[in-house]
Amino acid sequence: MTFRLYNTATRAVEPFIPRDPKHITFYSCGPTVYDDAHIGNFRSFLAADVLRRWLESPLCTLTDAAGADHPGPRQVIHVMNITDVGHMTDDDAADGGGQDKMEVAGQRIAEAKKSGKLPPDAEIDPGDPRAIADFYARRFVEDARKLGLKLAIEAEGDPSLMPRATDNIEGMKRLIAALIERGHAYVAGPTGARAVYFDVQSFPSYGSLSGNTLDSLRGGAGGRVSDEDQRSKKHPADFLLWKEDASHLMKWDSPWGAGYPGWHIECSVMSLARLVPGGIDRVLIRPDPDLAIDLHSGGEDNIFPHHECESAQSCCVLGGPLFARHWFHARFLMVNGQKMSKSKGTFYTARQLFEQGHEPAAVRLELIKAHYRSNADFSMQGLKDSARMVEKWRKARLEIARRSPGWQARGSDPNALLALMNLRFAQFMENDLNIAGAIGALNADIDAALSRPFDPSRALPDDPKVIVQAMQADRKSSHPTRAIDIFERIDGVLGLLDLPRLESQSHGRAIYLPGVTPSDQVAALLDERANARAAKNFARSDEIRDQLKAMGYAIKDVAGGKVEVGPLG
Repeated sequence: MTFRLYNTATRAVEPFIPRDPKHITFYSCGPTVYDDAHIGNFRSFLAADVLRRWLESPLCTLTDAAGADHPGPRQVIHVMNITDVGHMTDDDAADGGGQDKMEVAGQRIAEAKKSGKLPPDAEIDPGDPRAIADFYARRFVEDARKLGLKLAIEAEGDPSLMPRATDNIEGMKRLIAALIERGHAYVAGPTGARAVYFDVQSFPSYGSLSGNTLDSLRGGAGGRVSDEDQRSKKHPADFLLWKEDASHLMKWDSPWGAGYPGWHIECSVMSLARLVPGGIDRVLIRPDPDLAIDLHSGGEDNIFPHHECESAQSCCVLGGPLFARHWFHARFLMVNGQKMSKSKGTFYTARQLFEQGHEPAAVRLELIKAHYRSNADFSMQGLKDSARMVEKWRKARLEIARRSPGWQARGSDPNALLALMNLRFAQFMENDLNIAGAIGALNADIDAALSRPFDPSRALPDDPKVIVQAMQADRKSSHPTRAIDIFERIDGVLGLLDLPRLESQSHGRAIYLPGVTPSDQVAALLDERANARAAKNFARSDEIRDQLKAMGYAIKDVAGGKVEVGPLG
């Protein structure tokens, strides 16, 4: 079986067929750095990260254009933008009206500065949008690296993998000029209030990605754009490429007056600049439909208008029907079954969770363990469950490596089981990234491998053909399995076990495990429990244990008279 993935453009699960299966080009819509990224943002970014890791894995087999199998590993060039201009508050409208979000951030920071609520590390001039962008971009990259986002880790050595919109203004102006020259864009409005719009009627496929039609967009276009601007457009769905506005906080000179770019144009420029051989110069001089990128990702809220508009203008520059061969979108993240809400206390940033003592591996697993096309439901209980699962896998990795020589000495071949574990994991991931099924199979195989006493033959399926298939697939691989590799291959996709771990905190008698904050009340109860045990008052000792349990703590006596305090469950 080869990898099949849902394609938003075709609304079907289909084989993922890149132009060159050895070298895949992948673009992800990144953050607008006007605030800290919340866990809903990171769900989308981490879904793309898992997809990228899977494509690079030796376990992943693709189909090439000729229909032949192409086993991994392979190289993925993954680019994600940093939006620091042009993303407006009314971004659900094609025109992207309202205020630039960087200006909104400045207003929010000015208010926080007055009230003394700025973060401790924030020395920001609220009137300097570049300083605001730098501050939040730095914090985003820090959080992303903690969560194991490979792209953010690689960008430390290659900043071109995370380009800034403000560093690509010249490319945007050149691309806009090319669209005007080729009859896909036009200038409207009087000098001093000019706008450049993309002409959606010049691109017959406009609306195909999102399922919209020009008629439906015509009927629903009112209310977002001024009557004057609407009258200057050829069609209500024509979207903004450049806006002349001398009063705007962030502005640049252009042939159409001093102003700023529309939101959608930035991703076309940054993706083509980094992922197409020869960059923008090549496509502006000589359009080539074969230069479409392989994969484009984002959250489901990006489908329209952002990706619809981005695809249209990019196709018109490339000269073909495709900007991306495959479109990948993750659905929204719910919290306790509802949308995230600051007023209800269910709005979390990744940074907040780290500060509360939750380790990055647990946060990552909680955000990736549901299928990307389901509305995942985040909860604190789920986060605790994820922390326990990560710890189980850490211990299993060490234990399987420790026991493997003993299995072999007794005449068993642990590699048969290990190859089968890889095969089962791969079979789920090949089916539209069924990560929940892959995790379930992994847990079942770990439980079988570490049962006592262990007989590898009992953990294997009754059908010897399945074992043979697993071993043959393993032998064909350029990286055959060894016992120590089992988790390296699987975790190469999940990206969990080697993330930085939070250290246990020792305070007096208590050793607080990751996820638990030291507490004076807990310390007092542990002291009382120790005194009760010394006096052989075991009934009182049990009462205190039950009291701690009711408070959400699990305790365990360890060497040296210490007590481990962990999350309950």
